Amino acid sequence: MDKAKGKTVAQSRTEMTELVLPGDSNQLGKLLGGRVMHWMDLAAAITANRHAGRVAVTASMDRVEFLHAIQVGEVVHLVAQVNWAGRTSMEVGVEVYGENMDTGERRKTSTAYLTFVALNENGQPTEVPSLILTNPEEEERFHAAESRRHERLKHRHGKP
Repeated sequence: MDKAKGKTVAQSRTEMTELVLPGDSNQLGKLLGGRVMHWMDLAAAITANRHAGRVAVTASMDRVEFLHAIQVGEVVHLVAQVNWAGRTSMEVGVEVYGENMDTGERRKTSTAYLTFVALNENGQPTEVPSLILTNPEEEERFHAAESRRHERLKHRHGKP
């Protein structure tokens, strides 16, 4: 793959919307954390596949934060974008927002960072396009993602 033909963050950004139904909730009528994580993984997978132009699989999910609960009957908005792209892997950040349909109030409820690896037709890691950064916020996210990658690699290799 010609990495010179990079993609912008906007080209692979994904937005999903889900309605929280009773089957998505716990006994308190709150959205299950596992369901949120499932939706995050889906939004991030779509984003990674768009960026790579091929299948990309989840390698890790970290820094999952549950900031606020979401009630049955509320709408969930997920926004996923590539923060960093390396040779064969990408970090995708996902932000989750809950929306009260009666009041229109929207608040950030969860965040996570997921790492994906692009695979070729033989199931082997393959190169991904470079990430074209178009503004200071994207540059900041890129550098923060590089730091998280460094920490993940240290942890994987058993270094403190």
